[in-house]
Amino acid sequence: MDRRKFVKTTAISAAGLSFLPHGDVKAKEKTDTGFFGVSSAVEDNPDAVFILRTDVDVKTNSSKIYNIGKNFAKSILVSKEAGAKGAIPVTNLIAIKPNITRRYNGMDGYTVEGTMGIVTDVNFVAGFVDRFKEFGIIADNIHLIETNYDETDLKDGGYINFVKKAGIRLDNYSDGVGGIPENKIVWKNVVGGTYFKKLPYIFPVNAPDSWLLNIAKLKAHGMGITSCAKNLQGTIVKNYQQHCRALTSGNPEGVPESDLVFDRESRIKTNYERHKEKIPRWDKPGRYGGIWQETWATRCLDNNMTLNAGLHIIEGIYGRDGNFINGPSLGDDNPKGLATDYMSNVVVFGKNPFYVDIIGHWLAGHEPGNFGLFHLAIERGLASVLNPMDIPLYEWKTDGKPVKAKLTDFNRTPLKTYYLQRDYDGQTEKYWHLCNEPYDYNTTDLEEIKETIPSEYVLEQNYPNPFNPTTTISFKLKEAGHTNLTLFDLQGRKIATLINKTMPAGKHKYVLDASIMLLQLVSGTYFYRLESGDFVETKKMVLLK
Repeated sequence: MDRRKFVKTTAISAAGLSFLPHGDVKAKEKTDTGFFGVSSAVEDNPDAVFILRTDVDVKTNSSKIYNIGKNFAKSILVSKEAGAKGAIPVTNLIAIKPNITRRYNGMDGYTVEGTMGIVTDVNFVAGFVDRFKEFGIIADNIHLIETNYDETDLKDGGYINFVKKAGIRLDNYSDGVGGIPENKIVWKNVVGGTYFKKLPYIFPVNAPDSWLLNIAKLKAHGMGITSCAKNLQGTIVKNYQQHCRALTSGNPEGVPESDLVFDRESRIKTNYERHKEKIPRWDKPGRYGGIWQETWATRCLDNNMTLNAGLHIIEGIYGRDGNFINGPSLGDDNPKGLATDYMSNVVVFGKNPFYVDIIGHWLAGHEPGNFGLFHLAIERGLASVLNPMDIPLYEWKTDGKPVKAKLTDFNRTPLKTYYLQRDYDGQTEKYWHLCNEPYDYNTTDLEEIKETIPSEYVLEQNYPNPFNPTTTISFKLKEAGHTNLTLFDLQGRKIATLINKTMPAGKHKYVLDASIMLLQLVSGTYFYRLESGDFVETKKMVLLK
């Protein structure tokens, strides 16, 4: 949805957005309607991003952060009438996915206060839990979801005491698939996946009658600014959640091959060759260069294609540079310094995780066009905008009425990362850096990106035709699958099988060279047939010698 459509939908007045909520309970709030949901100002505008400014003085001001979380939750989660758009029964199970990942408490330089920015602030999450309870949702139906943690991480982040006090659930999934009861796992097929065929989710994520809230943290990482799209990685049961692993032959995750796409490695390599000339920094060589990012993004997108969260939030009351413990405290060239937390004082949110993350990257001092994840999201059809200035943006007020805003109205908090350091081909970029080089969005053909994964199967006429001795057969595959390209003579007898293998979705070419065919072709008319999935089509070609 563009800005004009958003304006039309919400009727902007001179003072901001004035709107009549569709099914939202107004006037004196009622919380006993039996339904809740995301405010219609957000629910009806899934392509917009909203920013709440906060005013916290120091990151240890827990009461202030709780109040911000509670007031924000009250403004964004509202009572709904039965049958209203986005109305969720209060009997549903609630899955909240904060980022409460590993804090690496055994590493040099670790302190509890010094590593607060690694995780979503527990006080902010507590505000949402209390808001859910106001709707009549019982504590036992509220689940905190996270795969990657140990008991010390939970304790140091305040989550053990919070879970006990609130009476909500945080189950231990450290044993992974095979070590935990099957009724605690929700299996989903990954339709059109490039790496995964199936993924196991921590119950109740993706279960019927459940609702997922994604609360990421504004922080740097080797993957860039790891916000909403990556945070959902932690909804997956071990060892399927190991998306950051480098691409290697075999099965380093140790999961059943039947749950993985069997030619995933060749698919990723093929896609990487297409992308590395177009995506900035993607040409970085080596196992932990662009091919690493291609692999991670592929797994991340398989997951995001399969999940459906009701709301995506970046808690950026304070943000963090570096990578977990390490950061640029000892200088940009020293990879062993410590990371630092900064008071960034923003909460970014919306319905589309990639648009929220694009804005999050910009607020963290980076230029989003330099990050391959967003290019690949467009290719998968999960996003259609790359330029952060083209995303409809609104400042959120705690009265629930957003006001149209410009991105440049907000302060940026530079959060340095080691993401695809330019230390190759004579480049001398610092280890800790911002990916803030200008990106010309006008040169990015979004339609071309989206067409990389076609919306339909196509077998094109060979070119040239007639030919001698070579011609190119081009075709498009809507979905990955076993593909046959076969050559027949004029009488319908099979001459040769040109392609017989599983191929990824996308555009493909086959160059037919009549001079080197095992069966020497003579001048005449031939037919070539493409079969993939349910698609079958035949075309005619002419060889003139």
